[in-house]
Amino acid sequence: MSATDPWDLVAFSGAAALGIAYTIGFVRLGRRTASGTGVRWSGLAGLVGCVALLVAVAPPVAGMSDVLFAVHMGQHELLMLVAAPLLVVGRSLAVALSAFSNPVRARVVRHTRRPAVTRLWSRLTSPATVLLMQAIVLWGWHVPWAFEAALQHDALHAVQHLTFLASAGLFWWALVHGRFGRFGYGAGVLVVFVTAMHSGLLGALITFAPRPLYATHAARATAAHVLPLEDQQLAGLIMWVPAGVLLALAALALFAAWLGEVARRDERATRRGSEATLTSGQGSGSD
Repeated sequence: MSATDPWDLVAFSGAAALGIAYTIGFVRLGRRTASGTGVRWSGLAGLVGCVALLVAVAPPVAGMSDVLFAVHMGQHELLMLVAAPLLVVGRSLAVALSAFSNPVRARVVRHTRRPAVTRLWSRLTSPATVLLMQAIVLWGWHVPWAFEAALQHDALHAVQHLTFLASAGLFWWALVHGRFGRFGYGAGVLVVFVTAMHSGLLGALITFAPRPLYATHAARATAAHVLPLEDQQLAGLIMWVPAGVLLALAALALFAAWLGEVARRDERATRRGSEATLTSGQGSGSD
């Protein structure tokens, strides 16, 4: 976090405020309800997500990310692949809302339950929308002129990070809490698989690029006595490998859930068939 960059201070303050509100809200909810194992694990996930968000926007990561592309890429992955899914699992915004008074909570809930808001949320978290949004944000910001503009303008850099976090939040919310209609978990598996493919491709392109793609990072890395191309290769690998592993694990989890759902559906169908046969046999016997 640079002392001369007010946007770094805004990001840090926002992340700290979310962490404090989440902690207060989680404690209050724990006092009101009987806390089970699932609740404790989701609460822990949310707390770790808040910490990951703070780490991403605070020193030394924030300062080093302005110089080294590899650290900058690590910052992005921390936002999208660590903080976002953990905050989603912990239902961070809903829990943080519990830190406020009853009138404030009631007013916010009333607004979020409006038909227009619920329709918009349903569209934003549909499989096609989260898949397309994630791809546009990821590829769009890595176009050289867009990335360079973010490096040169602090406000635009803040917007870049906000869109990374927001698009990832919608993506993970759709996978964890969303509804894929009659396609079930199969749609989730497809969304994760396609995302892993295109993000891995982008990471590979950055890794194997024959020259530095971003002049500002190249100049700053050189000034820090780091070879720009090696810095870029490490950044590409950070996007390519860890993201691929985490998305593959998510796809496997969704696939396992999909198989479980199919098994339960078949079991219910078999039970209904047996009950229908039994009922039919009893009816024939009474005749």
